[in-house]
Amino acid sequence: MGVPDRLAERMSMAEQHEYLRARFSRRTMIRGGAVTLGAVAGGAFVPGATAQAAVPTQASAPATETVDGALVAPFGRHLAYGNDPRTEISVSWQVPTAVRKPFIRIGAHPWDLSRKIEAEVRTLYTPAGVGASGDHTQYYLHAELTHLRPGRTYYYGVGHAGFDPAAPHLLGTLGTFTTAPAHAEPFTFTAFGDEGVGYHGLANDSLLLGQNPAFHLHAGDIAYADPAGAGKTADTGFDSRIWDQFLAQTESVAKSVPWMPAYGNHDMEAWYSPNGYGGEDARWNLPDNGPDKTNLPGVYSFVYGNTAIISLDANDVSFEIPANLGVSGGTQTKWLEAQLKKYRASRDVDFVVVFFHHCAYCTSTAHSSEGGVRTEWVPLFEKYTVDLVINGHNHQYERTDVIKGNAVAKKLPIGGTAYPETEGVVYVTAGAAGRSLYAFSAPDSYEGHVNDVDSVAAFINTKDGKVNETVAWSRVRYLNYSFLRVDVTPASRGRLATLTVRGIAETGAEVDHFTVARRAK
Repeated sequence: MGVPDRLAERMSMAEQHEYLRARFSRRTMIRGGAVTLGAVAGGAFVPGATAQAAVPTQASAPATETVDGALVAPFGRHLAYGNDPRTEISVSWQVPTAVRKPFIRIGAHPWDLSRKIEAEVRTLYTPAGVGASGDHTQYYLHAELTHLRPGRTYYYGVGHAGFDPAAPHLLGTLGTFTTAPAHAEPFTFTAFGDEGVGYHGLANDSLLLGQNPAFHLHAGDIAYADPAGAGKTADTGFDSRIWDQFLAQTESVAKSVPWMPAYGNHDMEAWYSPNGYGGEDARWNLPDNGPDKTNLPGVYSFVYGNTAIISLDANDVSFEIPANLGVSGGTQTKWLEAQLKKYRASRDVDFVVVFFHHCAYCTSTAHSSEGGVRTEWVPLFEKYTVDLVINGHNHQYERTDVIKGNAVAKKLPIGGTAYPETEGVVYVTAGAAGRSLYAFSAPDSYEGHVNDVDSVAAFINTKDGKVNETVAWSRVRYLNYSFLRVDVTPASRGRLATLTVRGIAETGAEVDHFTVARRAK
């Protein structure tokens, strides 16, 4: 059997290959035959006392048992900012089985971890019949740290009864994090999308720490536990255990660098309510300042130094993959405009960077551009002169010229400078973090290998289907694994504030660089 037509029309050849490989390699592991809606209805997120979600009945979740805590080691540590990165950090981790009295220790020195804080347990149970991961329970733990000091490095260790990270033989398990500074100063952040589990994702992760980023943005399609990515309970090949592998793979970075995700189509795991994000609610502890009552946990914002970061959920506006189309009822777009208006009025914010999954502008032969994004959000990006938009979804690197009114406002060659206050917006697709690569209709054109083409065949996904278009804004195209590095420099002594944006290949080579400049307020 091949890929069903309803999926094939939305998938590239690379995605179809991975879908079939996952489906047939796991078929013998699925118990009870075909997965039905009734079989998956028991998927449940069992929260700690402070979480807001329904607790399943005893029939839908197994009894919780614990083993000797000394035999259980935490793994998969990942950090995230709270609403204020200067004073708030969430530390999250995982244990392979239930433990008693989980906690975090924190202090200013590795030998001074006397402050001990109880952790929240979020249990995610996946019953038999849901892909290959039936009767699997995952235990995610979270500790919210508040009233921290800006610009301070802290040491921390996570543990539970029987496993105390302050014990001499466990000091090697300690991690660190640094809060955002109280005032604007130079810093670096990194970004990519579509990582998954595998060699190339691991290779990109190995380069991230060398960039010394303050934080990392993941523009959707995180672990690929659901390889089909349609956001439906009919998706096959789902394996919740992929998340265990992903969090272990990224721990080398995420245990010290806040890993801030937006959610893509492969992150809508329909077996967990609400809106397929119950699993994400269990795994991540992100800022909770998004639009009220939308059940879109991947929508939030934060300010680091002079730069505001806004994370959006493009599943809400996607014509291409409509599982969650319109789920916020327009509330997300209203919230976005309020955030943009607020940050543009703030004297402390110079730059506004927006990231989300589906591409506003891309010429990939796989997904290309999303019409819902262009209709709902691009006019707001232009109205409030957003400085940089970062997307994933298409597994390649592509960077546009400066765009305004759906056309080239200014050509932006490699090494060029954009002035968003007067010119327009630059869009970067950084979706080559680890999954199988897609293709371009035009030749590659990147640093040291420039091949400018001002007429590129592409298409846009609309409510009526794919519509072909020929575009002139595709300036840099690199078809290999890569990520984005952004260096932020505040204004000083009459000089402009700048974002220096670089595309970095998995080899460490630079494939693109350009500057975004803005007058300080």
